[in-house]
Amino acid sequence: MIRILRAQTLVILVSLALWNTSCNTITPKPKPKPKEVVKKPEDLNVTVPENITAILSYAAENNGVVDDSIRLIMQPLVDAWYQSRPANIRTWSEEKQWLPYADSLFQFIKQSELYGLFPSDYHYKQLQSIYSRMTSDSSAMLDAALWSRADVMFTDAFMKMVKDLKYGRLGRDSITLRKDSVLTPEFCHDYLNEILSANNLTVMMDSLEPKLKGYVALKNAIPKFLDSMDRTVYTYVVYPFADSMKFINQLQTRLFESSYITFNTRPADSAEMAAAIKKLQIAKGLKPDGIAGPQIVKILNDTDPERFKRIAINLDRYKLMADTLPTRYVWVNIPEFHMQVWDTDSLIFDSRIVVGQPPTRTPLLTSEISNFVTFPQWTVPYSIIFKEMLPKIQKNVDFLAKENLMVVDKNDSIIDPHKVNWKKLNKNYFPYLLKQRQGDDNSLGIMKFNFRNKYSVYMHDTNARGLFGRSNRALSHGCVRVQQWQKLAKYLIRNDTLTYRPDTLQAWLKRQEKHTVVLSQKLPVYIRYFTCAGNNGHIVFYDDVYGEDKFLREKYFGTK
Repeated sequence: MIRILRAQTLVILVSLALWNTSCNTITPKPKPKPKEVVKKPEDLNVTVPENITAILSYAAENNGVVDDSIRLIMQPLVDAWYQSRPANIRTWSEEKQWLPYADSLFQFIKQSELYGLFPSDYHYKQLQSIYSRMTSDSSAMLDAALWSRADVMFTDAFMKMVKDLKYGRLGRDSITLRKDSVLTPEFCHDYLNEILSANNLTVMMDSLEPKLKGYVALKNAIPKFLDSMDRTVYTYVVYPFADSMKFINQLQTRLFESSYITFNTRPADSAEMAAAIKKLQIAKGLKPDGIAGPQIVKILNDTDPERFKRIAINLDRYKLMADTLPTRYVWVNIPEFHMQVWDTDSLIFDSRIVVGQPPTRTPLLTSEISNFVTFPQWTVPYSIIFKEMLPKIQKNVDFLAKENLMVVDKNDSIIDPHKVNWKKLNKNYFPYLLKQRQGDDNSLGIMKFNFRNKYSVYMHDTNARGLFGRSNRALSHGCVRVQQWQKLAKYLIRNDTLTYRPDTLQAWLKRQEKHTVVLSQKLPVYIRYFTCAGNNGHIVFYDDVYGEDKFLREKYFGTK
């Protein structure tokens, strides 16, 4: 009897489970119709909205996918747009004709490179194909499936273009100054409704862009770049590489494309590859060692399509900044190796700088110069002590005297270095500080400019002033060395003449006195990383010293 009851209970539970499963099964939305030709143009006003609704339902369940060639990138915003206008869901056309703002958007997409954008990001080829079919095939003009696909693609393209023009395509980082980085449906709807009512698409799109002078100058130089652009797409050589065979294949293909090697039907042997690399090195004025290092890869990857990606990256860097900058500020551009002081849109002066080496990068930051110190004393960071100095001291303690360094304990008392057992000291036990005596031979030079930051970096003069003559000035441990430090100091105290007179400052410098000058008005400082700039209608490219462009290119623009 018990067995019978158990069996009946099991049957009931299984039946309930099956019933519950069947009740909760969601029927997948059918794929949008690939074709639906109507008899009369006015029929499109009924069938196109029906098709749009079907497309949106299917895309919502399939991560924006409409069919094999169409995916809505901004699907939630697109869906919200159509839900906001149920009585007039069709947006970009009526019956069998495009509305004027559809033509305006199509032309804008076609010419979007002028904004540092890629037409392929906005369904350009698919829309162009629909335009062509409707021009050449009268039956296509009555295909509701084509009109509906075009409608949702135009809306998706518009939403993505608004996002890319206002916020860019790069992820937010630690120095992003924008507070409004989320694209809301309301914002997009307001913009699109304005365009639908006034057909002023270009004006509205232009209003989304940054107004910072660096952005404007770079964007204004794009037309000249595009006019002379070699659009040949060459093989991109990935470096550093994880797969050596893949790297060699990419390298050979790229050398073949530029005629440095005459064949690509079989793998080149090491001698043939070295000979091809030597040809390239000789052509570029380099030492012909035949070695495929980072410099060779950088040269091979420096093509016009890759340069356009760098332009796009730099335009987007401006979009991470606030809409306006202060009236007065210091602008440090690491790849350019230059610092500028701006006041009321006027360049006060420009200075060469030395920045951090790639292993000890100068950090990107936003801060304010609060004070500066004349004839500062340099306390050597422990990272430099352990990596560079301690091995030399252990080898010869006279290294300290040669570098004008003194040893002090925790009480700031000077210690005789010859009485220290340097062999026993290491990064786990080092109860001293190394300080460099003030003076013209001090590594900080004659002046140090302080601004609050979590990296313990600052700007300063240097005792190695010959480095300012080098073209590659990524040579420091992370701080920014300023060639025109005197101009910067005079500018900082120009409004503090009652407290700090210029002749007083000069007297301190002449007597080599240490003083701290506290500023009544702090000066904002921006340390940034821009690898190209507009200059009188031309684009100047700087070396990607820290590989930031390379990283962003591979993360965001690798498939372009």
